[in-house]
Amino acid sequence: MTRDDAVPRVRELQLSSLPHFDPRNAPIIGVDAHLPAVPQPRYTPDALRARFSAPPEWTPDVSRDRTVIDVEPANASVLIPIVLREQPTVLLTQRTARLNKHSGQIAFPGGKADPEDLGPDDTALRETLEEVGIERNFVEVLGHLNTYVTVTAFNVTPVVGLVHPGFALRPNPDEVADVFEVPLQFLLDPRHHERHYMEWEGLRREWFAMPYQDGAQQRYIWGATAAMLRNFYRFMSA
Repeated sequence: MTRDDAVPRVRELQLSSLPHFDPRNAPIIGVDAHLPAVPQPRYTPDALRARFSAPPEWTPDVSRDRTVIDVEPANASVLIPIVLREQPTVLLTQRTARLNKHSGQIAFPGGKADPEDLGPDDTALRETLEEVGIERNFVEVLGHLNTYVTVTAFNVTPVVGLVHPGFALRPNPDEVADVFEVPLQFLLDPRHHERHYMEWEGLRREWFAMPYQDGAQQRYIWGATAAMLRNFYRFMSA
């Protein structure tokens, strides 16, 4: 059997291929206001440490962008950086417009594993330092969520870590256009979790979005980043 014979030929809707596609304009299936928010006592530093030291049984809502990927996914990691403010936040980046993949989108610090990396934690911490300048000694790794396969064929391990105060940001201008923080309370409240869809030539894709109004600017969190945050919600609410 050849490789071509082994791979199912399934047509799928790739959103990036749609002309003038803007996820903000896609129809909304619904907003999950019926689901409970994660109570604040669960995301104190000690409560987060306890949850990752003895993880509950839980089921992710989504684990991949596409049903079929016709190449072997490359390993990658991202850091879900929980910044220890008075009210904890999650640090996110906006990718530069010049990048070939997911340009201009909101993302976690992270990227493809290097052969020299010692594992997913090492990849996430190295990429975080390279992208936004946060030194490893400021990050306390708590654990991992389930892996997530992206539309661009990366097998991503989300590494959750506490970021302790005192760090200095040094964004890499080649990759990062902006760095900002979103309250963890906002992200762990399903009232802010939109479910969108798009149909095109008989094909359909669905995805999560979590638009956050940051002063005068809307931070439109969607796609793989929103999916991993949704899975984090499921982990925290289990």
